[in-house]
Formats: sequence, structure tokens, C-alpha cells
Amino acid sequence: MSFKVGDKVVYPNHGVGVIEQIMSVAAAGAADNTYYRLRILSNDSTVLVPTGNTNQVGLRKVLSRKDVDKVFRVLRNGKIEITNDWKGRFQENSEKMRTGDIFEVARVLKNLTFLSRSKNLSYRERKMLDKSKYLIVSEIAEVSRVPEDQIEAKVDKAVGGPSKTTAVARDH
Repeated sequence: MSFKVGDKVVYPNHGVGVIEQIMSVAAAGAADNTYYRLRILSNDSTVLVPTGNTNQVGLRKVLSRKDVDKVFRVLRNGKIEITNDWKGRFQENSEKMRTGDIFEVARVLKNLTFLSRSKNLSYRERKMLDKSKYLIVSEIAEVSRVPEDQIEAKVDKAVGGPSKTTAVARDH
């Protein structure tokens, strides 16, 4: 996938950014490498992503408005999949987060929210729950042009919504 200067993109586990520059960097003994320089909006940091690696790192355009509705459908869906072994669960959720796929991030948020209601999460799972919520809220707020606190309330309602939640426990 290729991008142009000014495009809003999502960098997995960091959130929404803006492509500020497409630059070529000459490395000793190697051909020129082209990078996207993006500014992450939440913390004003800069990230360089090789233009040839966008798919591998999960760099993608921000959601469309139609996709926002799909994210809320995932969050409201009452089906929860939880691996009983916390190490396996953490590994699965980490992989989902690294993909940058907003629907996978939504599943992580939904599953960890459900789990947190019945037991205390480990420190690492709590951080992942917070990160998944932040990534969803910040991207939807950016796309919808609605303040984050309003989006957060809608997300909280969506994940807390269905009274008929079906948890599927798996051993891995």
C-alpha cells in the first residue's frame, strides 16, 4: 500500500499519525531506501517506516466511516473467546495488537474487558486493555471528528452492552 504526504495512517500499537514526508536515505554500500516519516499525533513522536515494509508492519489508512460501524458491531457482539492459560492468552492478544487490524484490536478490548469483570488482570493484560481502548477511541474520534471522551463513552457502552454474552474458553 502506498501513501502520500498528508495522509492519516495508523501505525500498530502507536495509533494515528500523519505522513509528513517521503524521504530517500542512502546507506553505505546499499541502494537508496525510501521511508515514510510519520508524526504520531498522540505524543508528537516521529517514526520512519520503509515504504516497502508497510504491509509487514501493518501501516494502514485510518478507518472509513463505514468501518467505524463495523468496529462497534464487533464490540457489541456477545461472543467472547478466552484462552484459559494467561500466557497463551497474552501471546494471542499481543499478536492481534501487532497486526494493526482495528477489528482484532476491538476483539482484544472486548475479551479483556469481559475477563476484567470476573477477575483481576495481570499488570501486562491491564496495560494491553488500556492500550486497545486508547487505539480504538483515538482512531474513531479522529475519523468521526468527535471528542475522545464522547467516543470513549460509546465504546464503554458497546463493550458493556450485551446481556447475553457467550464466553468460549479454550486451552492453549
